[in-house]
Amino acid sequence: MQKLEIIKSRFIPLKIENVDTDQIIPARFLKATTKEGFGKNLFRDWRYENNDETKPRKDFVLNNSTYSGEILVAEKNFGCGSSREHAAWALKDYGFHAVVSSFFADIFKNNALNNGVLPVQVSEPFLQKIFQQGPDSELTIDLGNQKIRIDGTGEEESFDISAYKKTCLLNGYNDIDFLISIKNDIEIFESKKHSENSKSYQLV
Repeated sequence: MQKLEIIKSRFIPLKIENVDTDQIIPARFLKATTKEGFGKNLFRDWRYENNDETKPRKDFVLNNSTYSGEILVAEKNFGCGSSREHAAWALKDYGFHAVVSSFFADIFKNNALNNGVLPVQVSEPFLQKIFQQGPDSELTIDLGNQKIRIDGTGEEESFDISAYKKTCLLNGYNDIDFLISIKNDIEIFESKKHSENSKSYQLV
């Protein structure tokens, strides 16, 4: 996975509550077995009229060229509904490195972290301050220090993330990569354990 340390970008505001995974990536697009190509169908039913790519909905924010960026900012309860991992795949494939909201569904949050998309949970007042910014405004997300800042105003807030997932994102590790990175520590632990077991058998 790509390393995530500091994300400094404009953002796309999705002012919709309770966005579920079927809205993020409709079920009819789940047939593929690889992670690539899901981005073109992100929010498919909201982006196009009658599922027709030649008829983009002008009132949907992803079709508004005024907005761009690597950060999606959404209203509360983002990623609710079914547990499909494809929702995280679609966001990543579209080009989002982070999603900011005041609340995430737990399963979506874990799926996002496992696929290199950083879910940043902020307070509701701070979220609304972000929404008040203009289309050229930027956010800075500092994963190392677990801070998100509205660059235009200097206001910032801390966010939580598990130490393990933080380590993985900072280093671009998936679960297997992480185990490989601590291979020597595992070997030392196993060697000590084997030695202690051998001593126990001798005492018996």
